[in-house]
Amino acid sequence: MRILTRRPTRGVVSASIAWIFLLQVTASTAGGYALGSVVGDMRQPAGRSGGTACPKFTRFDVSTPGTINRQWSTALGTSPVTILTVDQTAAGRLNEIEAVIQQALGAWAGVPGSSLKPSALGTLQRTSSVTACASLDGLNSICLNQNDTAFAVGVLAFTRVVSADTAGEQISPSTLPSTFVGQILDADVLVRPPDATTKFATPSALSSNPNAYDLESILTHEIGHSFGFSHSAVWRAMMFPFAPPPGQFTGARPGVQSPDAPLSDDDRAGLRVLYPDASDTMHMGAIQGHVLPANPLALPVSPAGVTGVFPAQVVAVDSATGAVAAATIAGWTCSNPGPPQFDGSYAFQRLLVGASQSYQVYAEPLDGPVTLGDVTYIPTGLCRNPATDPGWPAQFACTLPASAAPFSTRIWPGP
Repeated sequence: MRILTRRPTRGVVSASIAWIFLLQVTASTAGGYALGSVVGDMRQPAGRSGGTACPKFTRFDVSTPGTINRQWSTALGTSPVTILTVDQTAAGRLNEIEAVIQQALGAWAGVPGSSLKPSALGTLQRTSSVTACASLDGLNSICLNQNDTAFAVGVLAFTRVVSADTAGEQISPSTLPSTFVGQILDADVLVRPPDATTKFATPSALSSNPNAYDLESILTHEIGHSFGFSHSAVWRAMMFPFAPPPGQFTGARPGVQSPDAPLSDDDRAGLRVLYPDASDTMHMGAIQGHVLPANPLALPVSPAGVTGVFPAQVVAVDSATGAVAAATIAGWTCSNPGPPQFDGSYAFQRLLVGASQSYQVYAEPLDGPVTLGDVTYIPTGLCRNPATDPGWPAQFACTLPASAAPFSTRIWPGP
């Protein structure tokens, strides 16, 4: 493992995939952060597919204020009661839960340097429907009492995200068509319904119910998925794949002055990549490179063209504070028209810059406690081929290589 102390370059053309489609600033991309992605349907005309098999980040269209609609189901479990509140009146209970939802949404909409602002969110509505998260209706819903087959043992909550793989795609006849590949069309959050062994508590009720899970932490994590995040292998990150133990919460509670307090710097950096703010001049740093094996013959048996380590977690640590500034999944790059090449590339974007700002960068295998399966959802988010999609054009076909984890590392002094 090589540790480098590096200052980010200012104004480097972004390696973020999300920027490529929206801003068309470069034709070369590298994988970054642990964010959801989708490959455009190359069986469609270029006007719909975007003309490239390079993956695109999944994200909402925030160009028009108020377009991200939100609703939550007031149908709550009562036998047993699984959402514990301080106020036990019917109206008070709903108000207390809604305040937690608003704080969870506010954490992500309150990050400096991101274009995901509170103005992008529509008014939070209520619905009495028990199955508000059951249909692909284009409504971004939160359900606290809806059964689903995805609730296997140990699953406290999950988020179902539907994104477009072509421009002009509609999730239903009543919804607006997508304007870009990767646009999120529907995102529903489901929290585990009534269970004799699982309870959730609002922040006000958590201290008196130490065996309950913190509802705010659970919702903030899942709402991160709904905005386009996958999981992060950074232990302190809100998007770490495992919930805090009962009675504990992730990060710090939000406040009026710091609504994003529950998030880590890794979460904030990822959000700035997904939703960059053109007016932000503080987070313009970029670091990129490759994770390569000392012995190329040590790479696992994989498709031709694999020349670097995939996957590896690459971490940028603030040299002054020792805190993790950002982490990313290394392993691939993509130049239009694609498909991705697995050459061990990594890229950090939207890092804090300054005259004395520097970072230490290191790589580590995803071999536990967090594995590749914990931080990515589906291989087709990077690669599609005739096996996954009949009729897929051969020139745009891609197969995900075998994981290089575990791998050994050595440390060299940085320049």
